[in-house]
Amino acid sequence: MKKMKINMKKFSIIAILFFVGITGFSQDKKWSLRECVEHALTNNITVKQGENTLLSNDEDILAAKGNFYPSFSANINQGMSLGNAELFQGQFVDRTAHTTSIGVNLNQTVFNGFRNTFVYKQAQINREANELDLNRIKDDISLNVANAYLNVLFNKENLEAAQSQYEFSQKQVEQVQELVDSGVQPQANVYDAEATLANDAQALTTAENNYDISLLTLSQLLQVPYQGFDVEIIDVVDPSAALLYNDVNPILESAFQNRYEIKVAEKNIESAEVGTELSKSGFYPSVTFGYGFGTNAFYSNLTQGEDAFFNQLNDQKAHSFNLNISIPIFSRFQNKTSVAKSRIQEENFKLSLEQAKLNLESNVQRAFTDAKAAFRSYEAARKSLESQQLAFDNSQERYNIGAMNAFDLEQARIRLINAQALLINAKYDFVFKTKVLDFYMGKPIMD
Repeated sequence: MKKMKINMKKFSIIAILFFVGITGFSQDKKWSLRECVEHALTNNITVKQGENTLLSNDEDILAAKGNFYPSFSANINQGMSLGNAELFQGQFVDRTAHTTSIGVNLNQTVFNGFRNTFVYKQAQINREANELDLNRIKDDISLNVANAYLNVLFNKENLEAAQSQYEFSQKQVEQVQELVDSGVQPQANVYDAEATLANDAQALTTAENNYDISLLTLSQLLQVPYQGFDVEIIDVVDPSAALLYNDVNPILESAFQNRYEIKVAEKNIESAEVGTELSKSGFYPSVTFGYGFGTNAFYSNLTQGEDAFFNQLNDQKAHSFNLNISIPIFSRFQNKTSVAKSRIQEENFKLSLEQAKLNLESNVQRAFTDAKAAFRSYEAARKSLESQQLAFDNSQERYNIGAMNAFDLEQARIRLINAQALLINAKYDFVFKTKVLDFYMGKPIMD
């Protein structure tokens, strides 16, 4: 017994260590862009609702297919009557009677104006339209995740820049202190350097907060705990003209052919056209065929010579057949208005397709223009940073030899910091806008 307790204790320790190890591993995990997108597509509530809609559409298709088959039913009826019954004129007796009937029925629609065919076809089209719409939702989610991921990288790079500025200011305080101690610069310069250090510390805190908020936003988008959440740092290459598209027309052509919002609009038109044919079926006659087979038995307390129950059922078997033809003559304008409304719906969906094309063209043109403008902004920011870096290096040399005061040096440093921030912002702005163009070209967002 003692040995068993020792083994159980060892097992518990191993289990705890294993759990801690797993927990530590999950906290240290860094999510790649691909993992983020795949996780979002798997766990997003809107995506799950769309998948449930497809399951419901599958049931609609099955139900529509079932309309082509005959319906089959069975019935068993047992009746009993109690009380006086008139057997002969003026002669009443107390009678208990039982009636049993058993039967099966089969009904088949022979013709109903092709209604079943159109219902089945429309159910299939609706399923295809919803699947396309689900793919559109997935594309939008992928783009949103990629944007949030790039925002994390953007804030990470800003944080590194702020950290570098803070470390530089720390060294600057030390250098100024040495110059003051040697009598080259006045004590006031130390106060200026310390004030600059304090400003950089505040900027570093702001950058840290922005980075944390961007991680929080991405984790909430993925619906995962924020605690311990982190992403892989991708080396985002500096933009170049090679990433730009020279002509917007191939992008437009690809978008019109492949974008899901256009395909959904086209499927809606197709569904509306089938709906019109479905409405026309009300003008046609309908033909149904029915078959029945049944038997019955009757017995009471007053009859002694009745056949046995099962003999009666066997002797009174009967078959029945019926053919019903229903011809619509006047439906109080219901069929007429149904067809008219279906045609109006067709026109509305055609207009929706035109609107979808206009919106898509507008979005692509805007994305193309934005990408070109973003590249120009990046080039301007890059040149500005190079100039500001040279200016700051020159100012620092002049400051070190006493040819420039601390205020002018700080102004040069602020211009350099602003140029660095503008370059980082322009860089990620351009990268995202090229991703949007790739998105319209049908390229995977994760590449």
